[in-house]
Amino acid sequence: MLKKIKLKDAVGTKLAHDITEIRPGEFKGPAFRKGHTVCNDDLCHLQKLGKNHLYAIDLAEDEIHEDQAAALLAAGLAGEGIVWQDEPREGKIKLLAERDGLFTVDTASLAAFNMVDEVMCATLHNHTLVRKGEQVAATRAIPLIMKRTPIDRAAAIAQQNGATLSVRALRQAKVGLVITGSEVYHGLIEDRFAPVLSKKATDLGGKVVGTAFAPDDAELIGNAIQTHLERGCDLLMLSGGMSVDPDDVTRKGIRLAGASEMHYGSAVLPGAMFLVAYIKDIPLLGVPACGLYHRITVLDLVLPRILAGEKIGKAELAFLGHGGLCMDCEECVYPHCPFGK
Repeated sequence: MLKKIKLKDAVGTKLAHDITEIRPGEFKGPAFRKGHTVCNDDLCHLQKLGKNHLYAIDLAEDEIHEDQAAALLAAGLAGEGIVWQDEPREGKIKLLAERDGLFTVDTASLAAFNMVDEVMCATLHNHTLVRKGEQVAATRAIPLIMKRTPIDRAAAIAQQNGATLSVRALRQAKVGLVITGSEVYHGLIEDRFAPVLSKKATDLGGKVVGTAFAPDDAELIGNAIQTHLERGCDLLMLSGGMSVDPDDVTRKGIRLAGASEMHYGSAVLPGAMFLVAYIKDIPLLGVPACGLYHRITVLDLVLPRILAGEKIGKAELAFLGHGGLCMDCEECVYPHCPFGK
């Protein structure tokens, strides 16, 4: 419980919480920290902050202070690749990326956590690429003093199906490229796809170990895939042959190569004719022609998740529809835009 003390009688009192000062356009932060012992020189400043009373804390057995509550909440939320320090500021604890990687959020668990009265957690978007040390979330208990039971319940919810928040490292894939199309294979037009796909892979830490060219022949496409697999590639990206034209036989070539699972079509523009297939546990990504004409496509949404170890199937491609419309802005600022969010 809180004991109310008139400001004139508060000299010698230790503050029970940070006292915030706001100077519009200049500053927002603690003017006085929790634990600060009030002296005569502080009284005028406190009055200017609108404080006519201060409070002393006398916790009951079933009560908890906001700082201790925030630490319990952070511990419940933080999974693999997330770090935090037990140094609350104004009752809030920041959660940080322990490494470079893909920040992931169990959004259902986060919503259930935030449904508990008097607690909160705000995060970056799910599937955001982050750097080591970057803030990815923050949590706090909203009142200064509260019952411990809701805090324990919220922390348990956060841990129920594995941690709510995590940062997954991206594996350094050995990438094989298959560039399809008779016009490229026979030298009638210059290939421009291989440099685009190579940069997408290397920007995320992958290494392109081979590039094969194949005409519009399903058997030869299948052979090119098998050659890459025999060379130890653990991720394949294929360009061309993804539309509904009868000459587009890339999908048939993937089946001939032994794909046991194939998902054609995504709820993303650009990228509706995107393909994800698997040969055993090795992913194959079929990139439609939009990859040549748009800087950012569905590939940029899916590739980091693949490299973080996620299995992408029909459901994952379908859920991309919410936020999956690129606005084709004159100046692209991705990822600082709604695309993929």
